[in-house]
Amino acid sequence: MSTLNNGLETGRRLAESIPYSLVALVARLAVASVFWRSARTKVEGILEIKANTFFLFQEEYKVPLLPPDLAAYFATYAEHIFSVLLVIGLASRLSALGLMIMTLVIQIFVYPSGWPEHILWFACLLLIVARGPGAISLDHLFWARTKGNR
Repeated sequence: MSTLNNGLETGRRLAESIPYSLVALVARLAVASVFWRSARTKVEGILEIKANTFFLFQEEYKVPLLPPDLAAYFATYAEHIFSVLLVIGLASRLSALGLMIMTLVIQIFVYPSGWPEHILWFACLLLIVARGPGAISLDHLFWARTKGNR
């Protein structure tokens, strides 16, 4: 039994030695890739929104309170911008919060049965909002510099 306890304790210590900055980076990249790939299906070229995107927002997505065309522009540009910001770690908490709100809208109004995927996205985003982007980020460099200038 002592050997089992020692093995479990060693495993726990190894797991706890994983730097938060690595965990945060993986979370940022994972969720950014989901929204980036979604954003890229909505456009042609760099950022020309496809006619099919407008159709989907009119007929399938039907986000309440926003006209379909406005929702199509907003969602497409938000997915692009927030994904890039998460990857580079700039305005990470704000970007994660924006994508959390999008995830909630998708979950509640568009695809309620998609909760197994949505909860994974939400968990990654919640980690970033709650604990920040970690040391491997532009946010970290910015905040370290402003603290040093006080």
